[in-house]
Amino acid sequence: MRSNPPFRIRLLSFFILCFALVLISRLYFLQIVEGKSYGERADRQYISPEEGLFERGSIFFTTKDGSVVAAATERNGFLFFINPKILENVEGVYQKLSAIITFEHDSFLAKASKKEDTYEEIAHRLGEKQADAINALKITGVSLAKEKWRFYPGEKLASTVIGLVAYKEDSFGGRYGLEKYYDDVLARDGKVTYTNFFADIFSGVKKVLFKTSELQGDLVLTIEPTVQDFLETKLAEVHKKWGGSPTGGIIMDPKTGEILAMAVNPDFNPNSFSEEENVSVFNNPLIQSSYEMGSIIKPITMAAGLDAGAIVPETTYEDLGFLVLNGSRIANFDGKGRGIVSMQEVLNQSLNTGAAYVALKMGKEKFPDYMEEFGLGEETGIDLPGEVQGHIENLKSNREIEQATASFGQGIAMSPIITIRALSALSNGGILPSPHVVKRINYDIGISKDMSYNPGKQVIKPETSETITRMLVEVVDKALLNGTLKMKNYSVAAKTGTAQIAKEGGGGYYDDRYLHSFFGYLPAYNPSFIIFLYTVNPIGVRYASETLSHPFNDISKFLINYYEIPPDR
Repeated sequence: MRSNPPFRIRLLSFFILCFALVLISRLYFLQIVEGKSYGERADRQYISPEEGLFERGSIFFTTKDGSVVAAATERNGFLFFINPKILENVEGVYQKLSAIITFEHDSFLAKASKKEDTYEEIAHRLGEKQADAINALKITGVSLAKEKWRFYPGEKLASTVIGLVAYKEDSFGGRYGLEKYYDDVLARDGKVTYTNFFADIFSGVKKVLFKTSELQGDLVLTIEPTVQDFLETKLAEVHKKWGGSPTGGIIMDPKTGEILAMAVNPDFNPNSFSEEENVSVFNNPLIQSSYEMGSIIKPITMAAGLDAGAIVPETTYEDLGFLVLNGSRIANFDGKGRGIVSMQEVLNQSLNTGAAYVALKMGKEKFPDYMEEFGLGEETGIDLPGEVQGHIENLKSNREIEQATASFGQGIAMSPIITIRALSALSNGGILPSPHVVKRINYDIGISKDMSYNPGKQVIKPETSETITRMLVEVVDKALLNGTLKMKNYSVAAKTGTAQIAKEGGGGYYDDRYLHSFFGYLPAYNPSFIIFLYTVNPIGVRYASETLSHPFNDISKFLINYYEIPPDR
């Protein structure tokens, strides 16, 4: 049998090509994916910590032009420690070292006196100049090690959204916010092992080809840092002036559900938080707390009535100022009747009796169905931890009084994120969006994943959305603070809410405690933004129009200018 050289050459070429592809693949992972880790090994000039350096993925804000800005990252420095067993002339050592760094004298002496110990930590997070100065002393028993820690460049900026990392007993990881929700993506093992190069090549390929664990990477957020900073500034002003606590706000794209800013006051600095702080400051009440929202629910009630065909904007009823249902009395905010009024005036003057009229005209089944369709009793699915459901059990009652009070936002409770999602449907053609704060994940292996979210369901007809928007624009143009907030060149749809706060443990409502809320969207007929603001129990003021109207107006003007939104009228 004659040999076949071309076949053998092709076979040999095939094996060479396969081996080259394997080598290239592994080199890619060594240089690109794991290059940072190996670079740190090569760069390490100091003693290495026993358990490896802290490693964690980064979190980035996204600016309006699409560039990214670090929101949570790693900072490098040095750990200073001693070996008491071989350290001599302790007082003299302290004098030399204290000229370079500041540390507690008595504590140092106490640690240095433990002559049976070989390792005592003295100071963390030293800079390179300090480390070089200590090294230059060449003191036996004094050592340095590289260390890393979590660092938040914006300090308090979006701290309630980002969260923090901390120990919980012996476990270290994300504890609040995105740090917790995406801990599996952000967390790193941090341990470095050394293996034979060729064994490493093939084992690496195997890991890549057959990996089943979660990929690790960095988060890119929808949060815009300048918008976030402006919102936080306005909330701080409201808190300082009126004392409400908490005071919070959300700015969102009502079409996509992308959250541009989300903030709560008081907040915290994750770089310098204390474990002794009240743990409630780390939670996010915009996601984790429910409130009776008051009159900002009236537009939802009105939209439901319009969509069901129970009313039109010109529908009228006789307002006596109060209603008695099932033996209970409900009234307008001032107890006064207006006579024959239209549905538009119900919104303009925020009449409780008018909202109740709409709900009762819809019927005991249809009105609750609409409120459920708006998602008031369910979670939104936002990518943040601890989200709570709304509480709308009163809508299941056959008593008219429960449905009447629900129509103007009392007796039912929901979180701010549930509320803004429901209100978004008024603005965007009738669709419930999916609120979210993560835009993209950049994985360590060199690929990126654009996050996809549920496009949302249609809850009212597009024409209903247009009608309720037109009604809310008139509220701003003619009624809100007597029309003084009307913008000449921009249409704005908005509504205030003032709700009584229920007594703890039940038994009615406080006479002197209120929750103020405000929502609006702009430009009204093709909105880029929906804004929600609230403050709990502001001092010395009754109505939300007094506390939140001007902050809303300031935020609206800022967004128009910052994003260069063209006029729409």
